[in-house]
Amino acid sequence: MIKVLTTALLATSPCLAAQQTAPPLKERMDMLTAPIQIADYTPQLRIEMLDGGDPSGDLYVRRGAKPTLKEYDASSVTPGTSNEAIVIGPGGDTPIATDTWWIGIHAPAGFGGFTLNLITEPAPSEHEGLGSRTFPAGRGKPPGVSFRVWAPFADDVAVTGDFNGWTSDTAPMFNEGNGYWSIDVRNVGEGTQYQYVMTNGDDTLWRPDARAKAVTNSIGNSIVYSPEDFDWTDSPYSTPGWNDMVLYELHIGTFNDEAGGAVGTFASAIERLDQIQELGVNAILLMPVNEFAGPTSWGYNPAHIFAVEEAYGGAEGLLEFVDQAHQRGIAVLMDVVHNHWGPSDLGVWQYDGWFESGLTSEGTEIDWGGIYFYNSPLAETEWGNTRPDYGRPEVRSYIRDSAMYFLNDFRIDGFRFDSVSNIDVDQGWSLLQWINDEINATQPWKINIAEDLKNNAWVTKPTWEGGAGFDSQWDAQFVHPVRGALITPNDNDRNMWALRDALYANYNGQAFQRVIYTESHDEVANGSARVPEEISPGDADSWFAKKRSTLGGALVMTAPGIPMIFQGQELLEDEYFQDTDPLDWDKAETFAGIRNLYADLIKLRRDWNGETGGLKGPNLNVHHINDWDKVIAYHRWDQGGPGDDVVVLANLRDQTWGSYRIGVPRDGLWRVRFNSDWNGYDASFANTTTNDVQAEPIPWDGMAYSIDLSFGPYTCVILSQ
Repeated sequence: MIKVLTTALLATSPCLAAQQTAPPLKERMDMLTAPIQIADYTPQLRIEMLDGGDPSGDLYVRRGAKPTLKEYDASSVTPGTSNEAIVIGPGGDTPIATDTWWIGIHAPAGFGGFTLNLITEPAPSEHEGLGSRTFPAGRGKPPGVSFRVWAPFADDVAVTGDFNGWTSDTAPMFNEGNGYWSIDVRNVGEGTQYQYVMTNGDDTLWRPDARAKAVTNSIGNSIVYSPEDFDWTDSPYSTPGWNDMVLYELHIGTFNDEAGGAVGTFASAIERLDQIQELGVNAILLMPVNEFAGPTSWGYNPAHIFAVEEAYGGAEGLLEFVDQAHQRGIAVLMDVVHNHWGPSDLGVWQYDGWFESGLTSEGTEIDWGGIYFYNSPLAETEWGNTRPDYGRPEVRSYIRDSAMYFLNDFRIDGFRFDSVSNIDVDQGWSLLQWINDEINATQPWKINIAEDLKNNAWVTKPTWEGGAGFDSQWDAQFVHPVRGALITPNDNDRNMWALRDALYANYNGQAFQRVIYTESHDEVANGSARVPEEISPGDADSWFAKKRSTLGGALVMTAPGIPMIFQGQELLEDEYFQDTDPLDWDKAETFAGIRNLYADLIKLRRDWNGETGGLKGPNLNVHHINDWDKVIAYHRWDQGGPGDDVVVLANLRDQTWGSYRIGVPRDGLWRVRFNSDWNGYDASFANTTTNDVQAEPIPWDGMAYSIDLSFGPYTCVILSQ
């Protein structure tokens, strides 16, 4: 894209005002001058003078003053012709600068019919990096912003914004020859709004920056932004060890919000961080916060994978949220979606005007999505035909760079990759390997979690063995049988063998390669509901709902794996998850005892008192299975011994036991660390006494020692030495 302004020598022009005055001195009689303005967004200016019959003309330019034969910045003097040219810009005769410049024409033989062309030419950015990036002043040059965009099929690209009055052709970008276009714009900075204007044949396309780090909204302007200047609090924070990690899945829009008003924000969520800290949670998993269509969503419809949802508070809000969480010793993980994008409000759809047409797998004619997407049935997903092209190098880098951006610049502690089974097409697997290898090579203490739910051990195998290289994955082997055991109405129908298998399940023999839970955003919606609601529909605060849902919480916190709860689970939240229904924080008072129950479980899981270290270990022996009476017991340990060995008993029947024997791994006194039937957790609980007990040399459950316990209905008891 080249903009040409042509004027005859004495013509009137807004950009070239030629003037001629009777020169009083001989040295001025043969110099004609005229001013021009070079703007911040002018990348390079070529000034051409064409011979109109007088071969004696020469061309001069000077910044800020009229040129003379002795004082000028550049000249073009070719004997025998008046065809002259001067280029002001990076590839020209003198460096470009935003200012008033003066053109001078020296014509000793007299002024003939000269013609001047002012040609705005593209010039490449002098700075590295993709998207919009600020650069400082240096080497006599002002600060500004470099823009670089991938648009391999565009005929021309220009950048436009509030810096040039949103004109579409005054800031042409340079074609770097590899599909990328670039330009430097001087004297602009953060907060500048902009778009790209691309031409493809007869089509003119206004597009957001695919790598925009901030946008006005999902279909709005891109905004120049950098998180590098954020003022981080200097706190002694480190990502929790995976054997110590307790996850809390959180949706910013509903976590701390008022019904009927605007959505919740990072700022409003920060107001509740102390309560999460008091709960003992040390890792938050944010449901997707990349910019999505509209202000209300679960977030699994990303429109911009570098930008943060403006309705939540944008990038600055996320930075502050991470900083505040880290000050409290809480990690922050992001849920990210790369199995599809959108499908609505996608600025990268047919981005540069190129796309292929074809047939879907069902034989329907369709125009595919262009450079960022598969242009074949590989694009098809259950959410739309918007699967990214994992085989195209630029798209692979686009996804990889987004991940590293949030890890590095936002200090995110890890990710959950949504539905990786839908990424495992074409070269998607190798893309996941590349990202995981990059994270492990640079920040191995950060955790990358997959949602696969196909019980595929290869997801968490190392890449050198052919695996995808994730550190952990959500475990369908746990959640489905455990929820089944909890919500089944009839006690006799609870399957303790299936529960045993859920406790034992793992991937590649590694306990922490799985995330275990009874509630997640998927499990409490999509036709399902919160566990208390499933147990007692319409009566989620019933005795049965309280007893069995908290029993599920105890199983989560005592089984091998990385435990997770969903927002509001600790508040006995009811019904099902909706992105328009905020948490009812009044329940924190109404069900304060239930919240304390979860807090006690989490502290035991994290071994706060040095008495339950085995719950942080990988080892498990389910040594007692009574499918008739619906009682199960298991031994957890790390290294073994006092303070490490833990025995967990769970009663899944509405029956109180005054005397019940189970095996224990060691002699000595076994102390009760937790009894979910305590009426301090809820006034309706029976408060069945379970006393500390001395082990007896009575072999039981394959162990040399055993203990005799009393415990209440639907109760979990945790003991250690």
